[in-house]
Amino acid sequence: MFDSAVLERAGDDEPYGVGAVRSFSTRISRAMEQVTELIPDRQLGYVLLSGLPLRNYQADVVLTPSGDGGTRVAWTASFQCAYGTGWFWRMFMNRILSDMAKRLAAAAVNAESAGP
Repeated sequence: MFDSAVLERAGDDEPYGVGAVRSFSTRISRAMEQVTELIPDRQLGYVLLSGLPLRNYQADVVLTPSGDGGTRVAWTASFQCAYGTGWFWRMFMNRILSDMAKRLAAAAVNAESAGP
């Protein structure tokens, strides 16, 4: 999905913590986000600084243990369209966030099976 991910500015207390600014690039775009909340292994909150035609974009990723020994990933976001139609951007962001959540889950499974 992304060609590169770069930590542009370290967070206040830890590199990827609150205040950190990250950029994510594809061959046609570059988005910048800032971490607004971090509870390790439980929650990540962030806002979009630039890169998409969206205003007031904010998102939360919440990880909750499930009864089967797995983890439930709830990734929610809200935003306003700077231009274009809401239904298009809602569909676009739903596809992007769903794909990223699936990739996150697959990476976690791979890391767990690789062991220490």
